[in-house]
Amino acid sequence: SRVLMLILSFFQHALNTGVRRYHVAPVLCQRAKVAMSHFEPNEYINYEKLEKNINIVRKRLDRPLTLSEKIVYGHLDDPAKQEIERGKTYLRLRPDRVAMQDATAQMAMLQFISSGLPKVAVPSTIHCDHLIEAQSGGEKDLQRAKDINQEVYNFLSTAGAKYGVGFWKPGSGIIHQIILENYSYPGVMLIGTDSHTPNGGGLGGICIGVGGADAVDVMAGIPWELKCPKVIGVKLTGKLSGWSSPKDVILKVAGILTVKGGTGAIIEYHGPGVDSISCTGMATICNMGAEIGATTSIFPYNDRMKKYLGKTGRADIAALADEFKQHLVPDSGCHYDQVIEINLSELKPHINGPFTPDLAHPVSDIGAVAEKEGWPVDIRVGLIGSCTNSSYEDMGRSAAVAKQALAHGLKCKSKFTITPGSEQIRATIERDGYAKILREVGGLVLANACGPCIGQWDRKDIKKGEKNTIVTSYNRNFTGRNDANPETHAFVTSPEIVTALSIAGTLKFNPETDYLTGADGKKFKLEAPDADELPKLNFDPGQDTYQYPPKDGSGQHVDVSPTSQRLQLLEPFDKWDGKDLEDMLILIKVKGKCTTDHISAAGPWLKFRGHLDNISNNLLIGAINIENGKANSVRNALTQEFGPVPDTARYYKKMGVKWAVIGDENYGEGSSREHAALEPRHLGGRVIITKSFARIHETNLKKQGLLPLTFADPADYNKIHPVDKLSIVGLKDFAPGKPLKCIIKHPNGSQETIMLNHTFNESQIEWFQAGSALNRMKELQQKSS
Repeated sequence: SRVLMLILSFFQHALNTGVRRYHVAPVLCQRAKVAMSHFEPNEYINYEKLEKNINIVRKRLDRPLTLSEKIVYGHLDDPAKQEIERGKTYLRLRPDRVAMQDATAQMAMLQFISSGLPKVAVPSTIHCDHLIEAQSGGEKDLQRAKDINQEVYNFLSTAGAKYGVGFWKPGSGIIHQIILENYSYPGVMLIGTDSHTPNGGGLGGICIGVGGADAVDVMAGIPWELKCPKVIGVKLTGKLSGWSSPKDVILKVAGILTVKGGTGAIIEYHGPGVDSISCTGMATICNMGAEIGATTSIFPYNDRMKKYLGKTGRADIAALADEFKQHLVPDSGCHYDQVIEINLSELKPHINGPFTPDLAHPVSDIGAVAEKEGWPVDIRVGLIGSCTNSSYEDMGRSAAVAKQALAHGLKCKSKFTITPGSEQIRATIERDGYAKILREVGGLVLANACGPCIGQWDRKDIKKGEKNTIVTSYNRNFTGRNDANPETHAFVTSPEIVTALSIAGTLKFNPETDYLTGADGKKFKLEAPDADELPKLNFDPGQDTYQYPPKDGSGQHVDVSPTSQRLQLLEPFDKWDGKDLEDMLILIKVKGKCTTDHISAAGPWLKFRGHLDNISNNLLIGAINIENGKANSVRNALTQEFGPVPDTARYYKKMGVKWAVIGDENYGEGSSREHAALEPRHLGGRVIITKSFARIHETNLKKQGLLPLTFADPADYNKIHPVDKLSIVGLKDFAPGKPLKCIIKHPNGSQETIMLNHTFNESQIEWFQAGSALNRMKELQQKSS
């Protein structure tokens, strides 16, 4: 027994001193408790509960389950009674944790403060990555951001300390890379206030992008609602090789499914080809799944994930996952709603764009296509990094390309920037020489932040309105997304292809077949890059950028100045008055694509994300008005004068007139930013009527007490004119599955009646009636107290 005590003491010492590489065998003490992360040593992974819930649901459904179903249903609030039907029922779920980036965290924390709760109910973190503008390079840009955003960073830091939320300081890195390195694990359910949260699916987790109000629900300990997702299976065969990369998988899938083909579904990758992709490569694929509207994307647990967990100091989690592996992979014979097959051995390098991430081209074709379409073929800037492609492997493959060019005396013909995904990646590529190579080829290393990917780019090399081309390893390339210039043709591809094209300076270069001319005049061909997926040495963590919340934050003061231009405490929205919405004016009838960037622009507006009234001055300024084909120019129906959209909305609000927006397909695609829902509500909007909605935006609108409705007959979009008035009738009988009636009143006195569909369930109808989900939460708190 003394020997046994000594053994137990050894393992206890190893665990208590932070050495987390030893797994205490079940023989010694049943199953050892394993922490969810190094930063929360008292919050444990609960695979036993996951297993129990899965078994309850499997017995009820009596069929094999997909991996997505196992993890989603494994987090049900009531697995025994929850109605489960893919694409139909709403699930009540209990996510394991919440993550928020600083631009969305401001509004999320302001909403949490107004809830009156003392502390978050689940592990939660704030990540400062969105407010750092790329200008002159990493250190200078970071310091400038700290100075400019001091008020916001102080608010987030003190709010985190008061309410028990971990705080990752500016310079720590991009939220999704930090999550992958520290918080995602096989079987976790994590929600994040950013649309690219699915990045964590590269480690076998169900990680879903949401609006801040959803995050508040989970932080408040309320079950989170999600429409039961369909599951699209992507079967991978063969093996990646040569210039083909994980990015090409999702670029190909985006071309197949388009920007709305994944709406309401989880994309589940499976098949023998999965094992040829690194863990960070799987994360890249899951990350960009947001661009096809998917709820999230996921890969099954395998040895590549185990290797990554080990290298990031989480071998104990990998050992525990090994024990529960049967629940972290799909059942044999499970059913997918749709199956796509991709042979990785035949997959060619792709480049997608411009102006939409689903316009897919093989790299070998893009030069000819660009010339035919009149797109500029000369590349002004190549940009690598971002949350999608900034792993150690990505940087290594890019450096391998750059090293070949340098060996022949060449540098980039295009300007070239590098964005490390995290402080850990930055420190490690500096140590291992990759950063030096990328600088020598002409690159500028930017701060560990989102930067140009989200429009935080003080671009000087062109004038606004100048037609030009950029290539990036980012995920999104909507009009004006990166630099606020509508004439910038942005293409997304892999980091190694960006590097090769930047060296050549033209879209007409195909690195698989074309030659470059060295400084000595001799022609040479770039060899396909090869690089380690993980460093041979351990990762260098770099500077410590994490702030632990105190055990008791109740005495912490959170300061919001009433005169601040950056932060504003929230006032509750008005309750529904019990009447039909009569004679609403149409603020704008939108023509074509309308993303959340069109509804609430990022870039310079990011600084107002914590001040609802100020940021509402960007409402729909990027949307195209069908009446005149112009952006930010709408007719004021009361004065008949044309003016900016926000000014017109404010005028209607001042005059006490309710208004509606008419939209096209997939309205609100793109970022998860709930400001695109808060702003119309704040300025007096009541209804958004479209042909279809993107998932996150539709939920965000409901959360803020708006009515997102869709045409029962999409052709009815053409019946409504910007000068009409609309009435939504029958709201006293508003019920799940029951369409609403809309009366269109034309200026000549004639009327038409159309039917509008909705996806509200009973509790969401209560949000509408209360004025918002937050109002409803407070009503329930008052009833229970």
